[in-house]
Amino acid sequence: MDVFGIIVAALFADNFVLSQFLGICPFLGVSKKISSAAGMGLAVTAVMVITCAITYPIYTFLLAPMGLEYLSILVFILLIASLVQILEMVLKRFSPGLYSAMGIYLPLVTTNCAILGIAKIVTATVTSAEEAGYSFGEVFFGHYVKVNMALGYGEAVLSGLFYGLGFTLAIVLLAGLRQKADKLHVAKALKGFPITMLVACFMAMAFYVFTLI
Repeated sequence: MDVFGIIVAALFADNFVLSQFLGICPFLGVSKKISSAAGMGLAVTAVMVITCAITYPIYTFLLAPMGLEYLSILVFILLIASLVQILEMVLKRFSPGLYSAMGIYLPLVTTNCAILGIAKIVTATVTSAEEAGYSFGEVFFGHYVKVNMALGYGEAVLSGLFYGLGFTLAIVLLAGLRQKADKLHVAKALKGFPITMLVACFMAMAFYVFTLI
């Protein structure tokens, strides 16, 4: 298993926000402060890991063998919503401190399309890799990062972890840059959301360099 390939793809070359443009709503809406951005990123990462850990076997050993792949989106949405609610209750019961820090962001995770995106990408790769005879790296990372590995449960969970950390990296970077931009003297027409969009565009351009690896 090429762990380095997964890390580079998830964090940089195939970043959910800056490359695939998933999770844009929380990326722009919850990035005014670094603390809130980090809280949202950690919540998304936790849910992504659990989502991949559960949806991978459900799709591979239940939906696909029974020919029910067309129900995957409905099943995944229900699972994600349930996971967020369960995680919120567990944190509130066993870790009040962590719940107070992350609890306000957990309900927002349910509507984050990046969570559904990682579930669909991982499970779609399972089918296409098996049917077409390609390696996991060739299908999942495309022309960005070439790795040769056998598809397995570990790769799916690891992908959920690092794609979540990639989301966290993007939103925390934007929060830091927004705080810097707020202190700059810019034209009145660029203050607020316009300068935020410009910063996000420059971030996407910077991350594009990694797709050339």
